Amino acid sequence: MDEHKIVVFTGNDGHAIRQGIAAIERALPGLRWLLVIHARRKSAPELLHNQWANLTKNGWRWIPYQAADLWRRMRARAAPQQGALASPRHLDVLTVADLHADATLSAVRAFAPALGLALDAPILRRPLFALPTLGTLNLHKGKVPDYRGMPPAFWELWNDEPSVGCTIHWVDDKLDTGNVVLAATLEREAYATVRGMQLRLDAAGIQLMCDAVQQVLAGAPPSLAQAGAGATYRKPSLAQVAELDARLLRNQRPAGHAMHRALKDGAAAGAAMLSRLGLSRALAPRLTVLLYHRVSDGARDNLTVGIAQFDRQMALLRKHCMVLPLEQALRLESVPASSRPLVCVTFDDGYLDNYTNAVPILLKHQLPGAFFVATGFIGSGRAFAHDVRRGNQAIPMMTWEQLRAMRDEGFLIGSHTVNHIDCAAEPENIVRHELARSRDDLRHELGLESVVLGYPYGGRRHMTPERLELVRQAGYVACLSAYGGSNIGAVDPFNLLRRGIHWEYSDRAFLFACLGWR
Repeated sequence: MDEHKIVVFTGNDGHAIRQGIAAIERALPGLRWLLVIHARRKSAPELLHNQWANLTKNGWRWIPYQAADLWRRMRARAAPQQGALASPRHLDVLTVADLHADATLSAVRAFAPALGLALDAPILRRPLFALPTLGTLNLHKGKVPDYRGMPPAFWELWNDEPSVGCTIHWVDDKLDTGNVVLAATLEREAYATVRGMQLRLDAAGIQLMCDAVQQVLAGAPPSLAQAGAGATYRKPSLAQVAELDARLLRNQRPAGHAMHRALKDGAAAGAAMLSRLGLSRALAPRLTVLLYHRVSDGARDNLTVGIAQFDRQMALLRKHCMVLPLEQALRLESVPASSRPLVCVTFDDGYLDNYTNAVPILLKHQLPGAFFVATGFIGSGRAFAHDVRRGNQAIPMMTWEQLRAMRDEGFLIGSHTVNHIDCAAEPENIVRHELARSRDDLRHELGLESVVLGYPYGGRRHMTPERLELVRQAGYVACLSAYGGSNIGAVDPFNLLRRGIHWEYSDRAFLFACLGWR
């Protein structure tokens, strides 16, 4: 393929933008990139005018909203910085105060791009979006023409739509009216939230734009004109945001009395404060290994956390904890002293939502994770016995191709046996076969040498000393349980304790669990 140059127009340099560029670069290595970031500074009169307009629109809600936003910005500056995503070798960055200034137009013209991409960009005018030879593609996180404008997912959920769209269209002179190149639909799940849908749209949009760029550079695929007048939406008021949040959360409140939950949250907050004040240094060092199964808004049970909830939890880990890759933790003979709680993140079973929902969030926060998969379920339509008991139909599983992509991103993939067996209850010959075949599946499909086992069910009664000896004989380098607790003082690779996390954990309770105090 001849060298192609791509210019990206954006209003930020966030994770989703960089991850989108990285995805396209993996599919089409060797592209040349120009990232043009719009960073306009508003004058004092403009800022005052905007504040007054927002106060008029939102009323009293605007004051605490602004105070909270200012507090978040101040804390963000003091928080540990996320690791930078690897950038393509040929990436130039141009930060401008005005996308349509003569100097910006001259710089883009000199770059001579074949294709432009509008990713979370301000409205582009023709002198800019027409500079690329092939034109400029826009990623719109909504279905056109019915949901032009912004913000993503909000108005679809406000209108109680069963799905949310994601569209790649050519930029033209009006807002989100250009011909459509590709589109996708995300079904609304039973417990969907606006933030959860937006996170799903981020991941879907990255893949959709990657596919569109490949198709356009391969020969400009046909595009379809939008049918119908459609509708354009604007930013909702804070009252509307509060109303929709209340509607969506009505059916997913944790069980138990509100006062009891408040007391638990208060105790957890107090423990976190004591830890920051140095109490943890008076205790034996400990490593807490978190265990997840599903990240989904399709269920609320003891194997599931919500999508937005998982995003918040990973942000909390990034800010308050030291997150270790599991393979590093397994090499520890003793747990080192640390000013921040030491934590690992793991998953069991191999559900598809691990790949579609959890992995993008882990990448966003630059956190390591380990995934233990029942190899006989990978790429199959089979249902786990524990899902059948819950009355669930077969839940989609990951494929080997997806696991290879996760391995390439640096995630650890381990064994959860072949058929999710109870190692203590099954005959010895069955256990030997399950351990050997799962090990060999992972070695053959993923090229692994050292394989770790997270044994199914994870209780004390599900792994006996005799069965643990079979695990060692099969060549596994470690064995993880799931019956709770933290690893205090030392790390036993063949009895690494894990603590399960599910949807009823508040953010404070989650941080308390990470301390590993009980």
